[in-house]
Amino acid sequence: MTNEQTAERAAGADAGAPGSAPAAPAAGAAQAAAPGIVEQHERIARHLVGRERELELTLAAVAAGRDIVLEGPPGTSKTTMLTAITAEWGIPLLFVEGNADLTPAKLVGHHNPARVLAEDYNADNFVAGPLVEAMQQGGFLYIEEFNRAPEDTLNTLLTAMADRSIAIPRVGRIRAVPTFRVIASMNPYDNIGTTRLSTSVHDRLNRLAVGYQDEAAEAAIVELRTGAAGPLGAKLVADGVAVTRATRRHPDVRQGSSVRGAIDLVLVASELAGLRGIRSSDEEAYPPLVLDAMIVALSGRIHLDEAAETSPEQVLREIWEDRFVLEPHQAAPG
Repeated sequence: MTNEQTAERAAGADAGAPGSAPAAPAAGAAQAAAPGIVEQHERIARHLVGRERELELTLAAVAAGRDIVLEGPPGTSKTTMLTAITAEWGIPLLFVEGNADLTPAKLVGHHNPARVLAEDYNADNFVAGPLVEAMQQGGFLYIEEFNRAPEDTLNTLLTAMADRSIAIPRVGRIRAVPTFRVIASMNPYDNIGTTRLSTSVHDRLNRLAVGYQDEAAEAAIVELRTGAAGPLGAKLVADGVAVTRATRRHPDVRQGSSVRGAIDLVLVASELAGLRGIRSSDEEAYPPLVLDAMIVALSGRIHLDEAAETSPEQVLREIWEDRFVLEPHQAAPG
């Protein structure tokens, strides 16, 4: 990319992108823009199960031209929601994993070493990183595990978030297309290996806490993702969601499983049922089948408290006993 191309790109950014929401609509334009965002919300919501409030708030933030951090455990539909929004806007969603290896050069970009030897440094041999790609394409830069990235890497984002442009030596100034946003996600339950975000970073980000959905919504997600049908399928979904949610309440568990665990549990249990010839949840072999599927699907997804003197398998057996032994006994007459 030459300096002239950069300037042309900047001019195109000022003109806006077709079908995109404005970066920061004026107050007087809010009423005129309202029908458009209402229609967008309705179309995007069709791709989600639940999440009405979170979608409404996130869409309002990004439509207002703001960057945002979504704070919540894995498996809470954060990526699904962002994918639906960017698909509706017709822009890319660029993923970046926050970790100690995410350097400023990996985020912004670098010059091709082989071409530098032959041509010296110039704009044409610059290889854009995800930040520059998102700025040029008007996409969402989605940084997962945001607080695991090094502080100097996060500080690289400050100018991009504040000025919607960055200056790159020997390349020039890159100005962002209006739909460019920085979206971050953080897991509040896992502080190992994380970085404390600076006040400057916090000051440039909106924040939304995204928790687990209710039982009915999670059951609808599992049913949709697994295709479980019939009486046996319905029972597997109900039991799978119930025991997965129970992992989040167990006293020895620091972080329980997300709905992804319930999805895998139902899929594994369905295959086991076929292998073992189980056709009904009334059969004596049904509860042990669920326990085996729990061990496979959930044992690697639950994180025990450091002081707990137990194992994931033992915790899952306790949850299984509560579901298949204790609860039926309490419900029995007399």
